[in-house]
Amino acid sequence: MKKIFFAILLTLGFLACTDNFEEANRNHFLISDEELDQDFNRLGSPFQSLLSNLFGHQIEEDLCHDNWVRHLGTPTPFVGGVNNTTYYMRWNTYWNRIYNSVMSPAAQVIKQADEGGYEVFSAWAKLLQIYAISKLTVYHGPVIYSNYGVSGQANIYDSEPALYAQLFTDLDAVQSVFSSNKDYQGLKKFDASYSGNMAQWCKLINSLRLRLAMRIVKADANLAQTQGEKALGHADGLLASNGDNFNVSLYGAKLPMNVICFEWGDTRMGAAMESFLIGLKDSRIASYFAPASDNTLYPDHPDWPYKGIHSGAFLEAKDQRLTYSTVNESFKAVTSRRSFTYSEVCHLKAEAALRGWDNAGDAKTNYEEGIIASFADWGAGGVDAYLADATSTPIDYVDPKDSKNNWTSRSTVTVAWNEADSDELKLEKIITQKWINNFTNANEAWTDHRRTGYPKLPYNTKNDSGADWGVIAADDFLRRVPFLNSERENNAEGVADATQKLGGPDEIGTHLWWDTGGSNF
Repeated sequence: MKKIFFAILLTLGFLACTDNFEEANRNHFLISDEELDQDFNRLGSPFQSLLSNLFGHQIEEDLCHDNWVRHLGTPTPFVGGVNNTTYYMRWNTYWNRIYNSVMSPAAQVIKQADEGGYEVFSAWAKLLQIYAISKLTVYHGPVIYSNYGVSGQANIYDSEPALYAQLFTDLDAVQSVFSSNKDYQGLKKFDASYSGNMAQWCKLINSLRLRLAMRIVKADANLAQTQGEKALGHADGLLASNGDNFNVSLYGAKLPMNVICFEWGDTRMGAAMESFLIGLKDSRIASYFAPASDNTLYPDHPDWPYKGIHSGAFLEAKDQRLTYSTVNESFKAVTSRRSFTYSEVCHLKAEAALRGWDNAGDAKTNYEEGIIASFADWGAGGVDAYLADATSTPIDYVDPKDSKNNWTSRSTVTVAWNEADSDELKLEKIITQKWINNFTNANEAWTDHRRTGYPKLPYNTKNDSGADWGVIAADDFLRRVPFLNSERENNAEGVADATQKLGGPDEIGTHLWWDTGGSNF
């Protein structure tokens, strides 16, 4: 009997120990499936990475479009001074960031959200795919979008006309979901930009539609006007104040420009920024840059103690120009970066008004409001005097370290609006101000420069373009980035088809669809 009783106790003890076996043996430092599903964690957790990877770092931005559009210049002669900034391609990685860190994880969110019936999360992920691809296509032209993830067709690129048509269609679908769910609270926990405010996201959708519409205005004027007027007249509105700005959180990371400038010493103020900001007496210069640490560098403008580095310059040694103007120290403390501002919307509306689009308002009013909003956003003063200045123009540039980098300003633009000016000159003023405002967001500034030719920036003094990647004339600018070598090697058929859709050789001098050249009207 004792043996039987002991066996019963042992059995009961075993059952008691295993009754909560799964909980007892769970790793409490990991998130369970149940916890992932609570408060939309499974769907929402990828969005921090999706938003962060809309932007690149040194070899994706600073040594590419930040230099090409002359916002910044490098003191460092990378790879013997022959590199992207001098029109010889060394780095081409933004494609991988967009596909690996935005398109792919967003597709997974869309799949899970669709399966679970969470249409707002699905639409939000789709919107970030649209946003990301709209930034990537200005590098290459044709990209993989409508066929992305489609079995048997996943390597087929969209032509640019087909891509933009699809982007507008997809914006319609996203807009329908967001507009129908204004009271939805599910995004709040994961949305560091707008705290889940659906009305704010609806304004961004309309603003993005207007940006893309204006981008293609010279390639397909009818589609551009249709989509632009759709955005301008939509009941949900556009970004309407600096409080509506689409700022993307750094999520505790450092602003890449800050790291590149202060920790690596590889970027400085661009010479064109020196020319325009000092020439136009623009107080935003103090928000963007710090005075040069060598007071002998600017004898031509001693009252404005700044010195920039020409992009595409002759450089001998990094140490020669480290005393030129860094970016402003305040960038060390920023917690987010600008991605789409109210000022940009004002300038888009000013151009739309020039083109006679419905609901665009008055060109002068929009132009001046864009400048006022930019000064306020950047914490600069003196905007009234700036708007009234009809005589100040960009200055010539002198490089005290190497006169080969000197140049005479191609631009004689002023600030004050004049109704008697031609539409072409008015557009030059609008785009010049848009370029100044879009500091730290050079992707769109580079797009505008190729589309319109404005602002009238200096050409490279050192031009290493050639047979390898294509030739850029001495009086022209790099027009695009070639398709990736990995795509050429692993998707040769897709790249061949994409090159045919591009309408020219897969080279840096081939114009994109919307970059038609010639008059803007």
